[in-house]
Amino acid sequence: MEAKKQRIEQLVEQLNKASAAYYNGQDEIMSNYEWDAMFDELVTLEKETGYIMAESPTQNAGFEEDGSGEKEAHEYPALSLAKTKQISELQDWAGKRPIWLSWKLDGLTLVLTYDGGKLTKILTRGNGTIGTNITFLKGAISGFPQKIKYKGHLVVRGEAAISYTDFALINDMIEDDDEKYANPRNLASGTLNLDDPEEVKNRHVKFHAFTLVHLDEEMRSWGARMQFLEEQGFNVVDREATDAGRLPEAIERWTKKVESGQMDVPVDGLVICYDDTDYAASGSVTGHHATRAGFAFKWQDESVETKLDYIEWSCAVSTISPVAVFEPVQIEGTTVSRASLCNLSEIERLGIGKECTLEVIKANKIIPKCIAVKDAVGEVEIPKECPVCHAPTEIRISKNSGTKTLHCTNPDCTAKNVKKFTRFVSKWGMDIDGLSIQTMLKFINEGYIHEFADIYHLKDHFDVISQMEGFGEKSVNNMDKSIEKSRNVHPVNFIFALCIPLIGTDAGKKIVGSIGFEAFLKRMENQEGFEDIDGIGAERSNSILAWYAKESNRMSLAHLLEELSIEHIEPKDTSEGTCVGMTFVITGDVHHYKNRDEFKAYVESQGGKVAGSVSGKTSYLVNNDVESNSSKNRKAKDLGIPIISEDEFVAQFVR
Repeated sequence: MEAKKQRIEQLVEQLNKASAAYYNGQDEIMSNYEWDAMFDELVTLEKETGYIMAESPTQNAGFEEDGSGEKEAHEYPALSLAKTKQISELQDWAGKRPIWLSWKLDGLTLVLTYDGGKLTKILTRGNGTIGTNITFLKGAISGFPQKIKYKGHLVVRGEAAISYTDFALINDMIEDDDEKYANPRNLASGTLNLDDPEEVKNRHVKFHAFTLVHLDEEMRSWGARMQFLEEQGFNVVDREATDAGRLPEAIERWTKKVESGQMDVPVDGLVICYDDTDYAASGSVTGHHATRAGFAFKWQDESVETKLDYIEWSCAVSTISPVAVFEPVQIEGTTVSRASLCNLSEIERLGIGKECTLEVIKANKIIPKCIAVKDAVGEVEIPKECPVCHAPTEIRISKNSGTKTLHCTNPDCTAKNVKKFTRFVSKWGMDIDGLSIQTMLKFINEGYIHEFADIYHLKDHFDVISQMEGFGEKSVNNMDKSIEKSRNVHPVNFIFALCIPLIGTDAGKKIVGSIGFEAFLKRMENQEGFEDIDGIGAERSNSILAWYAKESNRMSLAHLLEELSIEHIEPKDTSEGTCVGMTFVITGDVHHYKNRDEFKAYVESQGGKVAGSVSGKTSYLVNNDVESNSSKNRKAKDLGIPIISEDEFVAQFVR
């Protein structure tokens, strides 16, 4: 008995430590698979002994987040759902009542409150009773409206999540290994702890409403309530009406969506709930579960044993990461032959040898993951040179986490400049589809890409590329078409794609609009400078000249010009434009123009400037909600700056 109590205490400590990291975006201590196994063991031991600690994760709905936000009590406690891996338990719970099936999203739960048709508060779930107020991020998270037609008191609960696509892109662009994230859920949690709304917005966090907690009107159907939320403008979780008899077939269909890779949003299970919300609310509370609020279904992770073939080392940004390549096995209906090992510390933790047997799962039915090792023989050979540039490598140990990672010592290694390649092919650059950051890293590590111009010679490798995992004849043909299309490019896009420090699309427009592209090239060659161009200044001018002074950049530019046709654009005479000498700040939604970028382009074409914030230099603040009490409106009034609507702007400044 005493031994079981000690094990309970040990499990509670380990699980809570892992939860603290999980809920606060820190380094992942253990996988969901390991956490679930330990949690199930804890539940069993608690039932056997009756010994339940107050801090046990079986008794708590979540974990209090770190961060500087103000803590507030929830109007309605955000209790967690009971979980099972047995469909029969779900059927027993459903009984003969109509139910709904939906996704159990793997993100961070948020609670939104509306009054008088306006969003008034956003709280994180926290420990279920007290959350953190992050209302200041309301403009940085998508998936919910700022204003709704309904004017009563409304409380909505949902999951803030980051897609696998955005997760991969963001993580690959983070140079500091201490700041990389283990999974999309880890990234979402860390993102909502940030204080900078602009940085949060750039990470594409999206809200998925999964229940309407309160509205003043009578509406007993959960399905009707979700439909109501959609009509109000919320992004609402996918759902299907069903019953106990049809539930197994529905779960099988939904599971196949995950297994086939149709889900870009991370999910870690399914949820059923009663359509009758009054009945659902009438249940009791046991531990941290509301017995009728809903029931979560978690998949039985299928683990498979396989033999390690070798470890592949891939250089990305500043890290050389290990990938286990093993004998192909069938897991969850698909063939798997590779799994990331993250870093050197993970190799040590698992005890991987030069030869060994791996136990592999697909975490959340998606990501192959090694969870255990046996029969290890020999030690893993750590590369002494970079697989891309062959410079010496070095092992670094994080001061914060103690994590060991392998790095290339060459500051000019092509793989370290993957950000530049991402910018080069982006929409604002050469606009080449089919070349994601992961794809380019693959080509860089294979030796196909060393400089920008090499992208236009990828066709030489298409026979090999079409045989690679994740590629095929169709994807290669589409890539080829996109590359060929990009050979004809607007000069502003080309200047942006060159990745000259401090020179973005705005600077490119000013340069091309003022002197044209041919003069831009000539001035760089003659080291003449660009300070005479309005809006460029000494710092940007010096940056351009310093960039061109580097031989590798001159060679890269020369090689690109051999591959491309730059559209000829005549410099614009804006001396008589309607906005000459004026600075505008544009805020809120627009309706006359397609978007704010088009609005900005018009102002600049007429000799004006567009700034991001109101200052003493602002001529006009354009806001269709002229009477709003926004910070920009308040500042404009304090400074005596006119606030005009878009229609007033058009009447005054559009010819």
